[in-house]
Amino acid sequence: MVEISLPRMDGSSERYRLAPPSPFPQTAKANRIRTVYAAAHVVADPLNLVDPWREPAVDWDATLAFRHHLWGLGFKIAEAMDTSQRGMGLDWQNAAELITRVLAEAKATPGADLACGAGTDQLAPQDARSLDDVIRAYEEQIGHVEEHGGKIILMASRALCRVAKGPDDYLAVYGRLIRQCRGKVILHWLGDMFDPALAGYWGSRDFEPAMETVLTLIRDHADKIDGIKISLLDAGKEITMRRRLPAGVVMYTGDDFNYAELIGGDDQGFSHGLLGIFDPIAPAAAAAFAKLEAGDRAGFHAILDPTVALSRRLFEAPTQHYKCGVVFLAWLNGFQSHFRMVGGAESARGILHYADLFRLADQSGLLIDPELAARRMTHLCALNGVA
Repeated sequence: MVEISLPRMDGSSERYRLAPPSPFPQTAKANRIRTVYAAAHVVADPLNLVDPWREPAVDWDATLAFRHHLWGLGFKIAEAMDTSQRGMGLDWQNAAELITRVLAEAKATPGADLACGAGTDQLAPQDARSLDDVIRAYEEQIGHVEEHGGKIILMASRALCRVAKGPDDYLAVYGRLIRQCRGKVILHWLGDMFDPALAGYWGSRDFEPAMETVLTLIRDHADKIDGIKISLLDAGKEITMRRRLPAGVVMYTGDDFNYAELIGGDDQGFSHGLLGIFDPIAPAAAAAFAKLEAGDRAGFHAILDPTVALSRRLFEAPTQHYKCGVVFLAWLNGFQSHFRMVGGAESARGILHYADLFRLADQSGLLIDPELAARRMTHLCALNGVA
């Protein structure tokens, strides 16, 4: 058994014994009962991070290799989303290149599928003067995705949140964009716990009136909407909205606190998944979906439920820094050679947080090579003054 010294919250340390290697296969067929998108991270290139806070540098080979890992486990990919550090280190220029590269890679990969985030992050919110400014920014990104054959996820817009005067402005902007898109789109309602600049999205800070605005939008354009992802970290709100969606429009859970319950569903329905947590837990999640497809709900929950404690710690407030844990776990599992992020974002969490993620990942059966993970964690502890 592998052992490691880990810090505790009280400042002491403990000898922690790791579980055996992950029991979950590293390849799997796509399940046929839930549509699941993994929002994937980008791998930074530390040798080209000349000015990390200003100029992103991406290791494209490692970033694409990780997409193949997710595709090989049966996941679709939600590309260039919040998990890739959009608006928090990854600028539109690099996001556009990411979209171009991954769409080209998907075309050459049998069974690969993805949808791409289109937003307005090339437009600084303070520079937005009108709804037309916001629309033009959206149209530029939609045009780029569609030019390369991609499907659209309409991301939330900080600029729209700044200039919109009420629900009618959201309906006008989104309605125009949806009508212009070539195919069906996925809407994304990102809560302000993920991005404080989005407080009051859809024209209200209260859930009920905001939901009514979104439902009006969906009913008016149901033939052009595949589904909606809501990331509010509140299972009750998601279920309430899910039960009111028109036929043919699906709910994609973005709830990284309650996904097992929501995807498992109840006697009135279930959510599909579009989640950042699928990036680090993909092998376990794929195994859980295989159980669910086989009719083994107990087996589904036995695998997926233990990952929820990890996800809740990873996505704890300030929630927007969850990407640190996603990249940390990819490093522990050998999917990248270093623990650096674009924008130097890895510094947003501390060693006690990372130590807890290490324990919880191990207890969820997610560490592929415990010896490698222990070596890397020991090195990180030493860099943080933990002997």
